[in-house]
Amino acid sequence: MSGYAALLRRYAVPVAAFAGVLHSFSFAPLAQRWLAPLTLALLYWLWEGASARRAAVVGAAFGAGLFLVGTFWIYHSVHTVAHAPVAIALLLLAGLVVIMASYPALLGAAVARFAGSSGGWRRGGLLTAGWVLLEWVRGWFLSGFPWLSLGYATLDTPLAGFVPFVGVYGASLVVALLALFLWRATAASWRERAVLLLSAFALGVSGAMLGQMNVTHATGRTHTVALVQGAVAQDEKWEAASRDRSFEVYERLTMQALGHDLVIWPESALPVVYQEAVPFLSRLYLAAQARHSDLVLGLLRYDPDGAGYRNGLVALGEGEGWYYKRRLVPFGEFFPVPDFVRGWMRGLDLFYVDFVPGAEDQAALSAAGERLGATICYEDAYASEQRAVLREATLLVNVSNDAWFGDSSAPHQHLEITRMRALEAGRWMMRATNTGLTALIGPDGRIMARAPQFVPTVLTGTVEARTGLTPYARWGNAPVLALCAAVLLGLGWRRGSVAV
Repeated sequence: MSGYAALLRRYAVPVAAFAGVLHSFSFAPLAQRWLAPLTLALLYWLWEGASARRAAVVGAAFGAGLFLVGTFWIYHSVHTVAHAPVAIALLLLAGLVVIMASYPALLGAAVARFAGSSGGWRRGGLLTAGWVLLEWVRGWFLSGFPWLSLGYATLDTPLAGFVPFVGVYGASLVVALLALFLWRATAASWRERAVLLLSAFALGVSGAMLGQMNVTHATGRTHTVALVQGAVAQDEKWEAASRDRSFEVYERLTMQALGHDLVIWPESALPVVYQEAVPFLSRLYLAAQARHSDLVLGLLRYDPDGAGYRNGLVALGEGEGWYYKRRLVPFGEFFPVPDFVRGWMRGLDLFYVDFVPGAEDQAALSAAGERLGATICYEDAYASEQRAVLREATLLVNVSNDAWFGDSSAPHQHLEITRMRALEAGRWMMRATNTGLTALIGPDGRIMARAPQFVPTVLTGTVEARTGLTPYARWGNAPVLALCAAVLLGLGWRRGSVAV
């Protein structure tokens, strides 16, 4: 072992933490995609030969570096935007980092214990399959937090071609395989190294070839769309003195947008519930009908019959109907805490209203002669949320309120996530946000048009309805998860010696 390698292993914990920080740069806004396989390969190397205890600490350091930097926007959102005490913001950030760091810690410890002194390929197979399965687990366990999954680092690369076939977790598997090849190349002969590098190249070529295939079908129906971004600051929106400004801004921009087939507002565009805005909306509706425009509006709604508040999206025009948000944001739209904690939050003057989730089997919205597969804000981070509706949806729409995150990395990461959903589905995505990043996204995941952040804007463009199901839309995560589970079972069947 060279002096540099020995030094890196000696300081494996801080090196792993630094690698985790660099790994976060793979994602938006920096989007240095090449860092994802390199930093994961470095983590694999640091795990090599480590005891279970050592591997857990190294994995935790990597996860802490990744999520501390990658999700620091939580502190910004809670303290700077929501004006919660610093202690609360730091506590929430620290809690998330600890939970997220536990996943690579668990993986490292488990593989070290079960692989023991086994060869590198067995250990690497366990790490690769285990990484993907744990990404899937953290996407639903404890309500789930699928942020910063490896697969998002394939956007804007030839590897993105895999996404319509295997989804974001399949793309994670491809990146993890690249990391495995790079790691094994460090200790291989020149011939083995050549094979590994050729294998990595073959993955890139395969992705590029798959990206040229049309797995969904254009209907030939095109529509002009106008995405309204009011850019009303979050700390102003719900102030009584600023309430009229939201109405004025959205009326002015909507009147400007009329004449397009679809006019779309962001999530909870107005600082009132739907019932309070009916006279205002009726006036806009009549104007829209006169200009042959359908409205798709993000609004809160209150059900006086006991259901409570809902976060919804309403279509007004040719086909009318509601979509209600199904996947609520923990500690934002519902609070999984005991009653005494609610009382404490009330005493701190923190927002604590629980919203009611929408039904799981909601139909697609009808507007402009098309069926719209809708997601609201955070729920587009869950790839499975839109699969059920893709059999009928010809266009996708996401409305978000990323004003909560201000000028942080979160809106950029969220746009990255939305792009992945468009690519998985092979559909045009229309994304309207309160303060940005509003965008039109093509069925290949590329941004076709984007509004400037924090500027009142009407973003216009043309979209094309598409039908058909991508392999991912048809089969979901099952093939990738089954493959990873089979690898774990196959390689873990015969337990090697245990390193404690």
